Amino acid sequence: MAAEALSYLRERRTPVEARPASTVILTRDTAAGPEVYLLRRQQSMAFAAGMTVFPGGRVDATDSSIADSWSGPSPEWFGGRMGCSAEDAAAYVAAAVRETFEESGVLLAGPDAESVVSDTSGDDWEADRVALESRELGFADFLHRRGLVLRADLLGVWAHWITPEFEPRRYDTRFFVAALPAGQVTRDVTSESDQVAWMPPAEAVRAVEAGEMLMLPPTYLCCRDLIPYAAVADVLTASTDREIRPILPTVRVENDQAYLETTT
Repeated sequence: MAAEALSYLRERRTPVEARPASTVILTRDTAAGPEVYLLRRQQSMAFAAGMTVFPGGRVDATDSSIADSWSGPSPEWFGGRMGCSAEDAAAYVAAAVRETFEESGVLLAGPDAESVVSDTSGDDWEADRVALESRELGFADFLHRRGLVLRADLLGVWAHWITPEFEPRRYDTRFFVAALPAGQVTRDVTSESDQVAWMPPAEAVRAVEAGEMLMLPPTYLCCRDLIPYAAVADVLTASTDREIRPILPTVRVENDQAYLETTT
């Protein structure tokens, strides 16, 4: 990463466009406090190889087409929280729910506004998950076929990070928080990761600082921000009035060494 940053600055390259993406900090309560769900990306991945991340990925072209399968705060409300159009907000929220299902088997959707799917571990669910992951099935079609509505009320807006300009792959990523729905369980299903785990945020921060785990700054700082909360409900409540502003890390060069800086 440091070499890429130095090369970008010396060659005065034009930054590539940051593509929209969504990430979900999936949480659950334990007797010892909240835990977060983490995946370690395969070493073969083109972006963030070997890094431990939250479930998430790029916004799909069809993600904004789920307006008739929506329950909870409106796309306009989310747009106000995230500083974007209602259409873009709907796509970010849909991508968050879709990617969480693709990468963990957890689905934040239900047959109506008051319920959530209780079990997604059957073979038929897995077939749909694989079809979504391969883009053989669109998310709106998936919801329509199963008679489900996306539970936007189960998501809280948490952060907004933009990949530094020197990176060859860049993302404009909205971070959401959500609680693991009752009855559902996470599954190690995605081909993009080689290891998954539930972990207290403080333990994840400790592991990164001890050099036992690799994380990009957004993941690390989100884990650090979660440490003070004693319960998942407290995290979700905090998300309702949390200040959301775009964070674009910049590079500072000193004695031929590149340092990544943020304003957090």
